[in-house]
Amino acid sequence: MLPLMCAAVASAAPSAEKAAFFAASASAMLSSGEIFPVKKPAENSAAASPEEPAAAADKHFPDEKTAESSPLFTIDDSMMLSFGELEIPNSTNEERFVPNESVDAGPKPYPESIESRDGVITAMSYGHFEGDDYIDLDIAGQVRNLTNVSGERLLEESRLAPDFTVEKNGEPQVLIMHTHATESFEPYERDFYDSSFNSRTTDRSMNMAAVGNAIAEQLEAAGIGVIHDTTLHDYPSYNGSYDLSRETVQKYLEEYPSIKIVLDVHRDAIERESGERIAPVAEINGKNAAQVMIISGCDDGTMDMPNYMKNFRFAALLQSQLESDWEGLTRPVLFDYRKYNQDLTTGSLLIEVGGHANSIEQAVYSGELIGKSLVKCLT
Repeated sequence: MLPLMCAAVASAAPSAEKAAFFAASASAMLSSGEIFPVKKPAENSAAASPEEPAAAADKHFPDEKTAESSPLFTIDDSMMLSFGELEIPNSTNEERFVPNESVDAGPKPYPESIESRDGVITAMSYGHFEGDDYIDLDIAGQVRNLTNVSGERLLEESRLAPDFTVEKNGEPQVLIMHTHATESFEPYERDFYDSSFNSRTTDRSMNMAAVGNAIAEQLEAAGIGVIHDTTLHDYPSYNGSYDLSRETVQKYLEEYPSIKIVLDVHRDAIERESGERIAPVAEINGKNAAQVMIISGCDDGTMDMPNYMKNFRFAALLQSQLESDWEGLTRPVLFDYRKYNQDLTTGSLLIEVGGHANSIEQAVYSGELIGKSLVKCLT
């Protein structure tokens, strides 16, 4: 994999501006201080109460040696910080609650100008990780295991074929959708950001729909039937978006029982405590792509997801294909106690394409690369 590559670092955004960013973006409920470390739950431990949001496991925290000087906040789909103890995320609390959505009222076109230099963007390539949580797959790529399932078991499962086969028969085989479709990117590759923009827009040419289109185009070109749903499940309200996207997926599965694979395509958001934002990138064929992370959920006994290992087999196959085709494109698969509606098929995955500091061009390029590798996996 590619080594770490860092852009020049300028002065960090003032703490007041950082606080304003968190409030404006409604990204998460953040307490002061550093993020809670990940802990593996004990067997048979109780799940977090739906009434009390769990403290966040920092599922994307890089190797400690990388970030020991400045902790990273990751402002992603499952990010919820409270003042309590760390608990296991489950299907009732994995989506953070935004207490005040008044800032989100009305249409959200992509801004015409966001050129204020309020904070630093640093490009970084996450490379090979060491540690007990990391599993090297046989062919290529890694898995980060934050569960009590043994690494040996996961390695064995990774060697098994997915539970489905894809046919080129004119019927839909793949559904691409976006629980958080309004997640968006920087307008171009750069080393600063404008904090007036909360990295969400209803403009489908600048949000996750553009990335989904790039994936779908590759599948369609290969003759694989694909449906790309661009419903804005997180607009006008962010809260309840996973419930809405679940309804969408169920509708398609009922109408098209031929669908084997459901890809929920998102982007991450990685930010240091100082306000510096991280753009995970990989140079592929002389061009920067946003690094990709697959999330495959594990059932802790509370999620009614008995086939989670079948999803994991697909995750391992896609991870290995991506990393074989485009060395350095992937971050390790996250295998953790999460659901994200992955109980609906045995080919359900959540894919994070870059973060809010990546450019739209980098993200769309990664969508193209994902699509090409998917074709190889499925044919």
